[in-house]
Amino acid sequence: MTSTTHDTHGPGRIAPGRGRTPSGRSWRLRLGGHQPIGMLFVSPYVLYLAAIFIYPLGFAVWMSFHDYFFAAPGVSVDRPFVGLENYTTVLTDPDVWRSFLNIAVFLVINVPLTVVGSLVLASALNKKLPFRSFFRTAYYIPYITASVAVVGVWIFLFNSNGLVNQALGPLAPDPSWLVNSHLAMPVVAVFVAWKQLGFFVVLYLSALQNVPNELYESAALDGAGRFRTFRSITVPAVRPATLLVLVLATITGANLFTEPYLLTSGGGPDGATTSPVLLMYQRGLQQGHPDEAAAIGVILVVLITAISLVYRRFLERD
Repeated sequence: MTSTTHDTHGPGRIAPGRGRTPSGRSWRLRLGGHQPIGMLFVSPYVLYLAAIFIYPLGFAVWMSFHDYFFAAPGVSVDRPFVGLENYTTVLTDPDVWRSFLNIAVFLVINVPLTVVGSLVLASALNKKLPFRSFFRTAYYIPYITASVAVVGVWIFLFNSNGLVNQALGPLAPDPSWLVNSHLAMPVVAVFVAWKQLGFFVVLYLSALQNVPNELYESAALDGAGRFRTFRSITVPAVRPATLLVLVLATITGANLFTEPYLLTSGGGPDGATTSPVLLMYQRGLQQGHPDEAAAIGVILVVLITAISLVYRRFLERD
């Protein structure tokens, strides 16, 4: 007589103790993935990030909560904990608020100009055009050219007797572009967008290479025009690249320093182009208040992180 053993858990169910990953193994999988050897290969970059980014950021946060000042090497001095005093100081400083307003104006002009300009140029350069390689190189050259050299050209173009004012004649602004408190920051924003356009064009070109040509052929058969094809196929297809461009352009703009320092002689006229990073340099190194400069930097990091998360949420929702 034979007996049949039935699975008391029913079909499709896993009996207790079967098919489950032990807690220790599960923890190792979450940390190292299915190929833990990969952690060995990425460890140099992780160490690089820790040394170049994580440690300085943590030290800046620590500085912002202490009465920190520079001392001679090897000298032990007391740097007491002051809580939110440095944050209170910078948040009640009109110069700090103006620097953040300046960078907001910069981002409102620079980021849309960068995204739209680089996407349109990348779409054009992705087609078969005469001298396509020449144009791809030409747009990338300003990005790899030293800022000092390029700034010299723009000063020559936009100074009081520059080529732009000579071309405009009586329509030229007075005061001129870089000494005009209303026009200086827009000029800086356009300059940065122009200089870095080549890098973002390359990012979009890489994304456009992965868009199937069949989509464009189907759109052409359906009678879609160029603008409709661009809006309905190109823009959605490169959405991940758009998120990357948005985040990188925002981070680059938030760290604005070299351009206003060189173009407007350190944030002029009257602080109209002073960015938070430039103010950190002035406050921390020139005026000897690195604790306040660190507080400005922490606030800037928090704001940029929040903006980047908004970008991601908005694009993922669409």
